[in-house]
Amino acid sequence: MKPQIKFFTILCSGMLAVIALNAAKPLYHHTEIAVPRNQSITPHSEPVTPRKATDFLNSIGVNSAVSTRGESLKKTIEIAKYLGIRWIRSGYEGNVPVADLIEVYKQAGVRFSYGLLSGGTDINHLLEGGRQLAEAGALLAFEGLNEPNNWDITYNGEKGGKEQSWVAVAKVQRDLYVAVKKDTVLRKYPVWSLSENGAQTDNTGLQFLEIPKGAGAAMPDGTKYADYANCHNYFMHPSHPGLYDNQTWNAADPGLLCKVDGLYGNYGSTWRAKFKGYEGDALQDLPRVTTETGATINGDLTEEKQARMFLNLYLAQFARGWSYTALYLLRDRSDEAGNQAFGFYKPDYTPRKSALYMHNLTSILAEPAATGTENVAEVSKPGKLNYSIAKLPETTHHLLLQKGNGKFALIVWAEKVRRVDEVKITFENAVSGKVYDPTLGALPVSSVENSNAVTLTLSDHPMIIEI
Repeated sequence: MKPQIKFFTILCSGMLAVIALNAAKPLYHHTEIAVPRNQSITPHSEPVTPRKATDFLNSIGVNSAVSTRGESLKKTIEIAKYLGIRWIRSGYEGNVPVADLIEVYKQAGVRFSYGLLSGGTDINHLLEGGRQLAEAGALLAFEGLNEPNNWDITYNGEKGGKEQSWVAVAKVQRDLYVAVKKDTVLRKYPVWSLSENGAQTDNTGLQFLEIPKGAGAAMPDGTKYADYANCHNYFMHPSHPGLYDNQTWNAADPGLLCKVDGLYGNYGSTWRAKFKGYEGDALQDLPRVTTETGATINGDLTEEKQARMFLNLYLAQFARGWSYTALYLLRDRSDEAGNQAFGFYKPDYTPRKSALYMHNLTSILAEPAATGTENVAEVSKPGKLNYSIAKLPETTHHLLLQKGNGKFALIVWAEKVRRVDEVKITFENAVSGKVYDPTLGALPVSSVENSNAVTLTLSDHPMIIEI
């Protein structure tokens, strides 16, 4: 016999909804409308294969000087743990001691992308530090130059970048890739491309990971640069200023929907000189990372709005195919004008709302602690959840994750500057569980019991349903 069907409407102030579906007593507000017991619902749901919750959590990164530029190693470890971040973008720029990076890994489990960064060309130095990180288990990837359009270089006596030829820049990236892949210890680690390759003045082929035959580039066909594309797709950008619907979702788009400095403008058709790169599925499927993104509090972008958009940002990036995303910044710069309102933390380490909300999100999605009654081992095969969302608004998005213990986390969020979206999620089989709102805390705000449908009113942040 079919269980009695109930419909729940959950009103939330933000855009992110998390629903945990397990047998549970109602918590906090809980509104229900009964449906006649003999009324059936024709299932229109389709099985959805989840992605691993750990993969999403592992994608969450930040930019940080760790223990230099006024930052404290002790505080970096403390706030990294609190936020639940999994990686930090770093390099030998600024002379951050590798020992400090290793200490962060030992105490907080945070790994590092290790790059040449701004103006650096000493590949041997980079690989030396990389080997130390790899030996400690703290290395995530290598990264090329940071924004050569802003910081030019001299490599083997040849100048490049900015308004000059970019051949020297291309040679640095080529030689970095070759050096890593020739090293017996480091070859297993991916090489990320440089950032802002869309600014190249001459066609050096940097819009490709490997220059294809007939590309007509200044560098030879077959030149290998990287394993991953790398972008700085800030969701607020002078080319597309202000607040608008789907702001982080569009910034993560691999194609023309992205109006900021994204994948298309660096790897599809370079934004400066329009050199042709990847097309169609080749661009859509390109392995990619973001090593800088974010927005500074200013005007309409309040601290509250920034905090909600940071949640949307990490979700949109992961849902749209970005393997890793690093927000700029962990803590505001105290030695650099203009960068005092980007971070999760102020220069005195006072947390902004973004830090509180990120802590809540990662806490909700974290694997549960092992107990005598619960197996937290990784599931051998991902399950599937049959659900559908009818008349899905273009500003509403959803992502299904699965934890190692088999529980699902269905995340639904909207990106609207004004007004709200109302969505109805229909499940093929009745479910029970808990609903979370990371803008309110890390505890459930409501429960769902034996229901085939949930209606959410969403505005500008995610909600989570754990099943």
